[in-house]
Amino acid sequence: MYERMRVVIAAMFYYLGITYLALRINERLDRRVIILNYHNANHGLPAHMRYLQRHYRIVHLEKALEELFGESASGTKKDVAGKRDHRRPLVLTFDDGYIDNYVEGFRLARLYQVPITIFLIPGYIDSGRYFWWLAASKLVSLLKSEQVTFDGRIYHLTMPHERQELIDLIDGRARYTRSIAEREQFLAELQLALQVALPCREITTNDTDLPMTWEQIREMEASGLVSFGAHTVNHPILAYLADPADVLYEVQTSRQILEEKLGHPVRMFAYPVGKMQHIGERGIEAVKAAGFTWAVTTLETLNTSESDPYLLGRMPGDTEVNWMVMAAELVGLLGIVSRIRKKYAKLFKK
Repeated sequence: MYERMRVVIAAMFYYLGITYLALRINERLDRRVIILNYHNANHGLPAHMRYLQRHYRIVHLEKALEELFGESASGTKKDVAGKRDHRRPLVLTFDDGYIDNYVEGFRLARLYQVPITIFLIPGYIDSGRYFWWLAASKLVSLLKSEQVTFDGRIYHLTMPHERQELIDLIDGRARYTRSIAEREQFLAELQLALQVALPCREITTNDTDLPMTWEQIREMEASGLVSFGAHTVNHPILAYLADPADVLYEVQTSRQILEEKLGHPVRMFAYPVGKMQHIGERGIEAVKAAGFTWAVTTLETLNTSESDPYLLGRMPGDTEVNWMVMAAELVGLLGIVSRIRKKYAKLFKK
């Protein structure tokens, strides 16, 4: 009910011209840069791209940050008519490097001539393994029996709440491991215990939750529409790693591998998961020590020239969200909906 109400209100804002007016006012008031954080490129992305292409100046992340921090000559550019483009700069970023970023994201980037920036995990590109944070749901979905015993408890998979409890338990074990070796050992033992195996790129190519290949990445970069940054070697949550040397390795080596594979400097980094409790002080220090110029988080803030270049904010790019809701959220119009929801919370239980 709450989501339906958001769509109705966002549509009203859009068709009455309120969203457009708020956007134009915001452009005149400040020089903030919006960075959107997507992951998969699925069914909702075309509508998002069409709207954003019309109303924002979409640029590569590196270009936007050079302008923001004064490393380039101008914060605007000329359009085809020779006029200055004063639209607010906006960046589309995708984390992890799913194969659908190539199949669908790259197709859309070419169709709409929209630049995108993707943060890559070299360890997964090399191995073609299934991403660890998707392992719990995938393994449980592959189970054929109606019940399974795990960690001394029987889970009845026909009961949705027990099924979800099992998924949450597996995910929590993988998420809070203190080293990459511990995580990989847990996942290997888990697959043996459950007698199911995670997909990998060597066996299947039709699973969009698998990582891209280096060949696909080079093709995307050659187009000029796709740029890349680093996202660690193996995607651990940096603050949870026990050994500081592991933190530095994950950050520093991810840059080294990408520079070797792509043949040019890599200046941008994205923290896995990306909230402060996941980054930690050691994570920030490792990014600085590795020589990155900028690092992005998942802190939901816009960026100004006063922002910390190692703690840049990104707004969620959720393709499940209606494009009119996204448009209203980007200009700050839906805050009133949240306030109404809190005031009348009992009306929005569904």
